[in-house]
Amino acid sequence: MIETDILIIGAGPTGLFTVFEAGLLKLRCHLIDALAQPGGQCSEIYPKKPIYDIPAYPEILAGDLTKNLMEQIKQFEPGFTLGERADTIEKQEDGSFIVTTNKGTKHKAAVVAIAGGLGSFEPRKPQIENLSQFEDHGVEYMIKEPELYRDKDVVIAGGGDSALDWSIFLTDVAKSVTLIHRRNEFRGALDSVEKVQELKNLGKINLITPAEVKGILGKDHVTGVVVEQKGSEPFIVDTDHFIPLFGLAPKLGPIANWGLEIEKNAIKVNNALDYQTNIPGIYAIGDVNTYPGKLKLILCGFHEATLMCQSAYKRIYPDKKYVMKYTTVGGVTGFDGTKKEAPKAVVKAIE
Repeated sequence: MIETDILIIGAGPTGLFTVFEAGLLKLRCHLIDALAQPGGQCSEIYPKKPIYDIPAYPEILAGDLTKNLMEQIKQFEPGFTLGERADTIEKQEDGSFIVTTNKGTKHKAAVVAIAGGLGSFEPRKPQIENLSQFEDHGVEYMIKEPELYRDKDVVIAGGGDSALDWSIFLTDVAKSVTLIHRRNEFRGALDSVEKVQELKNLGKINLITPAEVKGILGKDHVTGVVVEQKGSEPFIVDTDHFIPLFGLAPKLGPIANWGLEIEKNAIKVNNALDYQTNIPGIYAIGDVNTYPGKLKLILCGFHEATLMCQSAYKRIYPDKKYVMKYTTVGGVTGFDGTKKEAPKAVVKAIE
């Protein structure tokens, strides 16, 4: 039995930052994640993708954000159960919870914080008869390592931000990039659409619309795709890789059966107070929750984690009074006893 103060389900950015905020309150955390490494989507789906809305970082790669968060929480010594999915939850007579994973690992905590992002993900796959035959043999549903496509011919299908962004990015990596979309209009950011058009005019992107990939050619690896374009006969585009980027279908998984109030595949919470669910002691923060005015941003998840930890402290220590201090005044003390002091000039100014 693994015991902790706050059990965090989901080791993405919001879950990781929760460890820091809890650590300031001297609360210990343990995280469960179905992925084999911390970072959530930032590590698994787009580690090399730049993020632009993290304060003080005009631009930071998703993988680097995870690395920085891990460094920030190191002093609070969180525990991790990785490669396992939170499966069942049982409330105990003392108000605590026991969460058991799909591999039988049991965790006990006074507070459970669900920070599972949008849940588990499955790629939306195009209806192509022999598609599964080439999975991991030239067909990829997400780009984890751009260098895989160095000096290769690449075909990307899709019309959203991911398809546009990766088409733009890979023009500096791949031998050739072909972007295929079933409509002439794209769903992505206008700036990205304009950039793709500019690269097309420069001959750096082969843009084919309105069209769809209907077949894949090859024996042991992809050698080409069959394209059907409106107003013309089917034709072949030679390629080493076919990357259909039609998005990911999120699923809450077993959490949906925990008796929580669910609305449109998200967990309803009380955002007027502390992001608690309809079950006292269970919170939901980050993209997994919903409330009036909800914005699915990493920044918002950080804010929700901060307020949740304050509420969790009061639940765990109802008779204690915590006085909030700025870290610029008191510094940050880790569980190993080391302390990062606030600059003396800052302390004097506040005193």
